[in-house]
Amino acid sequence: MKKLTLFVVLMAGILTSQLVNGQNIVGSAHDFSSQSWNTTGEICIVCHTPHNADISIAEAPLWNHQMTTATFSLYTSSTFNGAATIGQPDGNSKLCLSCHDGTVALENFSGNTSGTHSLASGNPNYIGTDLADDHPISFDYNTALTVADPELWDPSTTQSGLGGTIANTMLFAGKMQCASCHDVHNSAGVDHLLLKSNSASALCLTCHKK
Repeated sequence: MKKLTLFVVLMAGILTSQLVNGQNIVGSAHDFSSQSWNTTGEICIVCHTPHNADISIAEAPLWNHQMTTATFSLYTSSTFNGAATIGQPDGNSKLCLSCHDGTVALENFSGNTSGTHSLASGNPNYIGTDLADDHPISFDYNTALTVADPELWDPSTTQSGLGGTIANTMLFAGKMQCASCHDVHNSAGVDHLLLKSNSASALCLTCHKK
């Protein structure tokens, strides 16, 4: 009963917050209620459940979707100063990739592991397991990194435009993750589920000095 109460409160809080802002997950790219593979007709259940949730990742409240176990090719570049701390995707990035890497079926939730509807190459939402040419994720973004790379703003002091500093509004345990730029619940109502508009590269320039 406690888990059910927590789930109801969590979902109500998310939806209330989004409705106040005029946006929510309903009708967004993450509204799977009408998909043929989602026979429940529900929205939240694809990712969340009030019972028997996967609690292995702290950033995944009441997680309900099968987790990817893929090994990823990571971003490398001679200009990337975060190479010492980058590792296999973790935190909420691993949750995102549990659909977007194409190795886990979309309908593999609530204990199902035999789904057949997976994202594939050619689908605009497919990322795959080769992250070498994508924005790096799961690396430490801190003051030390900005000292090594002066073209980055210091996350501990730079305002994000989201109600606080980069560190306390965009990072997760001090790391850059998928959710540093994307809001899966669509609270801002911006294309591609972005946290805020990238008009004139505004989102990019939150962190990058250019």
